[in-house]
Amino acid sequence: MKKIFIYFLSLALILSLLPLSGSAQSEEHDPDLWSAVKPLDTTVSFLNTGAHPDDERSDFLAYLSRGLGVKTSSLIANRGEGGQNEIGQELGNGLGIIRSREMIEAAKITGVKAYHLSETTSDTIYDFGFSKTKDETLSHWGKDLTYERLIRFIRTYQPDIVMPSFRDSDTQHGHHRTMTILSQEAFKDAADPNIFPEQLKEGLSVWQTKKFYLPADSKDTADTSIEIGMLDPIYGMSYPQIGEESRYMHKSQGMGNDIPVAPRQTHLELVDSAVETNGSNDLFAGIPYDFNEWAKTFPKKEKALQVHFTKFQKSLDGIISSYPSHSQVFSKTQQALKEADRLVKKTEKSKLDSQLKSDLLHKLEVKKEQLLNVSLVSSDLEINAQAETNILTQGQKTAVTVTLTNNGSQKLKKADVELITPEGWKVSNKSKAADLAPGKTAEVTFKVQVPADAAYYHAYETPAIQAKVSYESAGAKTVTVSELDGTIAVLPDVGLTLSPEDLVINTADVQEEVPVNVKVKNYREGAAQASVSLNVPEGWSVSPEKAEVYFEASLEEKEVTFTLNPPADIQEGDFKLSAEAAVNGKSFDSTVQEIQYDHIGTFYYLYPAQVNGVAFELLAPEGLKVGYIESGFDKVADYLSNAGLDVTKLTETDLASGDLSQYDTIVVGIRAYLSREDLTANNERLKEYVANGGHMVVQYHKPNDGWVTEDTAPYPLTIGNPSIRWRVTDENAPVTVLQPESPLFNYPNNITEDDWANWIQERGLYYPMQWDDRFETFVRMGDPNEEPFDGGILMADYGEGTYLYTNLVFYRQIQSQVPGGYRIFTNLISYGQNK
Repeated sequence: MKKIFIYFLSLALILSLLPLSGSAQSEEHDPDLWSAVKPLDTTVSFLNTGAHPDDERSDFLAYLSRGLGVKTSSLIANRGEGGQNEIGQELGNGLGIIRSREMIEAAKITGVKAYHLSETTSDTIYDFGFSKTKDETLSHWGKDLTYERLIRFIRTYQPDIVMPSFRDSDTQHGHHRTMTILSQEAFKDAADPNIFPEQLKEGLSVWQTKKFYLPADSKDTADTSIEIGMLDPIYGMSYPQIGEESRYMHKSQGMGNDIPVAPRQTHLELVDSAVETNGSNDLFAGIPYDFNEWAKTFPKKEKALQVHFTKFQKSLDGIISSYPSHSQVFSKTQQALKEADRLVKKTEKSKLDSQLKSDLLHKLEVKKEQLLNVSLVSSDLEINAQAETNILTQGQKTAVTVTLTNNGSQKLKKADVELITPEGWKVSNKSKAADLAPGKTAEVTFKVQVPADAAYYHAYETPAIQAKVSYESAGAKTVTVSELDGTIAVLPDVGLTLSPEDLVINTADVQEEVPVNVKVKNYREGAAQASVSLNVPEGWSVSPEKAEVYFEASLEEKEVTFTLNPPADIQEGDFKLSAEAAVNGKSFDSTVQEIQYDHIGTFYYLYPAQVNGVAFELLAPEGLKVGYIESGFDKVADYLSNAGLDVTKLTETDLASGDLSQYDTIVVGIRAYLSREDLTANNERLKEYVANGGHMVVQYHKPNDGWVTEDTAPYPLTIGNPSIRWRVTDENAPVTVLQPESPLFNYPNNITEDDWANWIQERGLYYPMQWDDRFETFVRMGDPNEEPFDGGILMADYGEGTYLYTNLVFYRQIQSQVPGGYRIFTNLISYGQNK
């Protein structure tokens, strides 16, 4: 820790010389170069584990990576698919793709590498919703699969220190607790050759993490407390500020805050250690901090090797001290690269203990990767790689142009480019290596042939085309892999998007004709023709049998309408309708969900083009007219409309000055007080609507969604906080109806136990924790071994009307085609119509 003390002493001196006002970042600072050279200072690696994107301890990780240069990574279990979306309507895998990319962008700001245990959109390590226990979590994820991947990652990454983001506490999400428990078990098991021995046969070696920390409950229980709130003059921000900048990338979760520079400490509890710390509580005590300290661990017979490692660290320190001169850093880095190669060979030939030798070779490989990055950044080589088109189809030919511009002062010899593509792809016009003088530009264009059977795009896989760039200087070769601008995606010739995407057939009043629209989008180059058809269940008919669609250009989209005739005696249950399109003799049957946001870019999710249908009895009062205040976070209005209800989406003008009395019921979408400022502005007008005889149904909100305990509802209503204590995560939790005679459970649908069956993800969240006595309660439910809640449905008379608040997740049930969700919610919005 001596080096850390020197660092902070130097930092204090620097800060004392800074002006008292204005930005601390001067023109001489070069954050990109500093971010590259600083990791040469240490050989320590740190791993932070968590369950969901945004679980990373951003402020502390920024301190480790940006402040100390520690190789820092965050390993997250799933993709956050079960969460909510504060920027759009993507849910499930679409949301998982957004959150995965947000985490990658966030990690770029803190200098951290982001990893996930979940590998595909069909992975069992999935965010299935809130959980309270490890057992429930692993019953979904699979204990062996999850643990095998965790052990594999630790043996590959070889962290010196592991720290989960959360403690194993009953106040924590079950996913968090699971990752904490498994991470602690892996402290010993990753070093045990009897644990997943097949990994060793594949070439991995066992790995003993040196220390295992947990966030301490408080400063009083901490073994180590670290000040991280200081300003970093290179970045012009404190480490917590850098952390918050990264958290702003988690926009789908509404993360990020503006904070001032202020003292902040991270408190850690040392739970396990495999090293001797000699009584020191320093974070890195007992762990070699750099190659100087590694050399001290060598036996006396390896004196010569010890000298080589000490000299190598001196070379690395010399590179750091050459900052901010790009030319000096570059020259010294090329020498250090050659030195690293020689040191690898000497280490391999040494007679060091096999484990020590393995550790050193791993650290040297990491340092070579870091040196290659330093070489690239200090060379000022600008790489621009672009495809003629980013959207490709099977069998297509395209061109990729890679431009190299030497903006530095050093000649780059044998500058070369090649493309990395999947097996079976053909790339022609290979470039010829040539010297690239300062100020010069070289450009090479490759012809690329996409195979006729090329795999379609998957958001979690390596890009289909990458540019591999290399150059030499002073006898050392630098190689880097660069992604092309934008997202390169192999997509079907056409994408098919069906509307509605889910369909309800009401067995109480079977529609004679059901329209289904199919949007057809052309992804082929130029003109195309597609023959579109629907596959329907036995007993159904569809018109037309086929629809011909003609396109003049790529990305053109057209819509066709099919009319379905379900059987009059359709049986209750699930059914599916699928679409396919024939193009040039090939059949395509995928929906291509395009996901585009400025902070992450453009990505795609491919899934079967089908309508998920369900037939059941759904009764509704004749003439029921519903006004729906959409939040943008749910699609309940559309689903109710598709089920045959008369639903009008209310605009800002409607809320401000429209005739609200025309609606029998007004429904407020989930968390609408967060997203609709006009809702808050006109809340008193809505209360007046209720007082004049209207019926209002408000769906769940979080405490900080603009919900005012005393004023939002007609009478005081407090939303539960913290959320883990005020939710029922067991979707099968028994339900007790407290007022079974109430119309809420008898009109227009007779609600039975079957309507509470087959729910998905959970029963309810953010249960009210306190409410005015004028509210009546109607249902009771709770998770196993916990006190049940009575506040899932609250209703009160207000003036001539009624106000109903429910935190039950009807939106999840309705959007997942759960019949009971429709039937119960229809009863809630029909209250008063039986009079």
